[in-house]
Order: sequence, then structure tokens, then C-alpha cells
Amino acid sequence: MDAVVIRGVLLDFSGTLFRLEPGPGAVDGLHNADGTALTAERYADVLALMTVPTGVPAHLPADLHDSWHRRDLDPEVHRAGYEASLVHPDLGLGGDTPGKLYDLMLAPSSWRPYPDTEAALRLLRAKGIPVAVVSNIAWDLRDTFAHWGLDELVTEFVLSYVVGVVKPDAKIFEIACERLSVEPGAALMIGDSAKADGGAAAAGCRFERVEPQATANRQDALLGALRRHGIAD
Repeated sequence: MDAVVIRGVLLDFSGTLFRLEPGPGAVDGLHNADGTALTAERYADVLALMTVPTGVPAHLPADLHDSWHRRDLDPEVHRAGYEASLVHPDLGLGGDTPGKLYDLMLAPSSWRPYPDTEAALRLLRAKGIPVAVVSNIAWDLRDTFAHWGLDELVTEFVLSYVVGVVKPDAKIFEIACERLSVEPGAALMIGDSAKADGGAAAAGCRFERVEPQATANRQDALLGALRRHGIAD
């Protein structure tokens, strides 16, 4: 890696800084259609069906296919798409469980920071390097960061549903750099998606990919990425 002084860092949210991992008891009281209790493992499996790199989820009604592609620009479209998929009979979720599962996905306590998230953010703060969280998302992430005591370590939140553009469009990265008063050539984007987050390269930013593993299995990928760009020792 050639020497470039990094003056601003852009960070993806899901799979990079945090991972959706509801804690014990999060799904207590929720049931499958057959009356059996919903487990946290089943909840994770159901949501995984909604996460598709391209196209649309298999259980999404046909009349919502077009709107699915703009879900991260409109909170109402996002909720409608998820809930319409979650009520599909093949998923076997009972009663009001689909709506409650969607709400659980938005709950700050459902998201767990990676082991080195706080250390990485504090390192950047100590070095005077501003941070922007750049996310394709349809709800405000500030409450999640506040829940974990990390909100004051983020300079800017650049959220797709607010700025009206989604990754990998270079515009969202340019907006983030502008808000940090940093030239793209002096900015580093860290994310788990080569396609979405890698779009930062088109804006002139450096890019580092991290694996979106379970938090217990990824201890220091963020610090490693910073280290490779001369920010961490």
C-alpha cells in the first residue's frame, strides 16, 4: 500500500461496525404458526432469507418487486417489503410475529458491535480523524450508537434514506467526504461489501473490505484495516 495520509474514515454499519445479533430473550413470547416458540436461531434464519445480494427475496409478493429496489430510500417501503415477505405461509410465522420481528430488527439492542468497533472509533477520535457512517438503511442509526455509548465517536451519519442515494453510487461517498471536509483521495472506506462499499473507489476513496462474520468470530478486522493504512500501530 503506497503512503497516503488518511484524513477521514468512512464506515459501513451492518457487517462492518455492528451485526444483527439479538440477545437471549429477544424473541420470547413470539411463535411459529404451529404454536411452537420462535427461537433466536430461527429468527436469524428467517432474516437471512431477506438478505439477497441481487434481485428480490423469494417470498416477496410480485407487486412489491419494483419497490424493493428502493427500500433503503423510503422507511415505509422498507417496512412494507419486509412484512409482506415475513407473512408468507412458507415461513410459518404465527399471528403478529412478522410485525414484531421487523420491529426487533430496528431495535438498538438487537445490534451488537464487533469486538474492536469501540477501539477503532476511539483510536480515530484520538488521532483527530473524523468519521462518517455511510449506510444503505431505512431508519436512523443514532439510537443504536447511543445505546452502546458510541454516538459521540461518529462525526457524521450519511444514511441513504436521508440523502436520497444508495451505495454503490459514488455520490453518497462524495457527500460523506464533503461533510467531513476531506478530499476523497485522503479518505478510507471500510465495509463488508465489495460491490456496495467498494463503490467508494469510484469517488476516489481508498477501500478496505472486512468479512461480515459473527461478532464472536471477528476480533480485530477494523483495527487491521486501519493498520494497513498507517492509522493504527
